[in-house]
Amino acid sequence: MPKEMPLRSIEAISRPTVADQVFDELYQNVISLELAPGAKISEAEVAKAMGVSRQPVRDAFYRLSKLGFLEIRPQRATTVSKISESAVLQARFIRTALEIESMRVACERLTEADFRVLEENMTLQEAALNDTNKMVFHHLDDAFHREICERSGVGFIWKLIQENKAHMDRVRFLSLSFASTNAHGDHLKIFEALRHRDADGVTVLIRTHLSAIVEHFRRIRAEHLIYFADEG
Repeated sequence: MPKEMPLRSIEAISRPTVADQVFDELYQNVISLELAPGAKISEAEVAKAMGVSRQPVRDAFYRLSKLGFLEIRPQRATTVSKISESAVLQARFIRTALEIESMRVACERLTEADFRVLEENMTLQEAALNDTNKMVFHHLDDAFHREICERSGVGFIWKLIQENKAHMDRVRFLSLSFASTNAHGDHLKIFEALRHRDADGVTVLIRTHLSAIVEHFRRIRAEHLIYFADEG
């Protein structure tokens, strides 16, 4: 092997592809229920509406189906999946188990610089509450939990959580009409426990925080029954 490879270095530029942009747009529409559970959706219509070819739409559909948002049936209509109670409860269980461990690691590893980032996130959460901007609050909520994982060196945990929480996310979004203030309050308590390196305290707080979805589920299902799968 030559001592010096005759190759130029290439700077990695993080640029969203067309498929990424289609995915992000559809993802937000599913989470916000603009694309309601049970709604039919077609590659051709999405491609025409977004001014793109069908290939990036097909790629985005596949990614959304892997998350549990779309049901793709060959030769039949693709539909937005209805919300599954069993999938919500499973996601809550998985997320609680993983986040408890990530919070314990965070108590040991987070720095003052990390805490400043989390503090800024919570300031933005408060602004979103005041503006009653549910989608912005939802993104900031996710970012709060993601930053804790990534800044603690366990970003892979957030990826595992993301792969399993699609059905839970739509219930979370619906709950923001009455529970966003409580969610923000929970984040403030979690932040303080992390800052005080209180591993046992933050474990109790994250378990309580993530269990709220169970308490809200019956109310949301009663108010939006058409969105939920009939699981007998």
